[in-house]
Amino acid sequence: MRVIAGSARRVPLKTPEGMATRPTQDRIKETLFNMLQYELADCVFLDLFAGSGGIGIEALSRGAGQAVFVEQEERAVQIVRENLKAARLEEKAVVMHCDALTALKRLEGKYRFDYIFMDPPYDQGLERQMLEYLKNSAMIDKQSTIIIEASLETDFDYLDAAGYVLEKEKRYKTNRHLFVYRGE
Repeated sequence: MRVIAGSARRVPLKTPEGMATRPTQDRIKETLFNMLQYELADCVFLDLFAGSGGIGIEALSRGAGQAVFVEQEERAVQIVRENLKAARLEEKAVVMHCDALTALKRLEGKYRFDYIFMDPPYDQGLERQMLEYLKNSAMIDKQSTIIIEASLETDFDYLDAAGYVLEKEKRYKTNRHLFVYRGE
């Protein structure tokens, strides 16, 4: 894994050993950021279930003004910090060592995010839990984009009833990205 573009281009990124995290492949990360590239300047980015921090670091490298990284696994949190230091982006980052729902509650009233990226463990319903919390949160507004990385099998039929609009979906061989925003 590496940073693909921007100020930290080509910086190698460490990843936690084992199956606790699934780092987003470079090819998929490049496709994702090609879709976002003109909208990242000075944005505030939340990387939920951050793993190695590769997505949030890519956003910072490409011009995001600030990123918050949320990860509950201790070793992964250490790796996020090491990767931020290697990319020389630690001054633009906040790293939180806790579960995602606790982090959202702690962040309430402190941030308004332009982008929230979440890549939770697949098929555990955590996407829905995060979206349920965010639907009434001041951390997002109608212009905020939530990007969800999920398995191809994950059911999102509830989005409309939960108050979200699916803007677009990008499918890959084994997973997909959904781009949603809160309808009002």
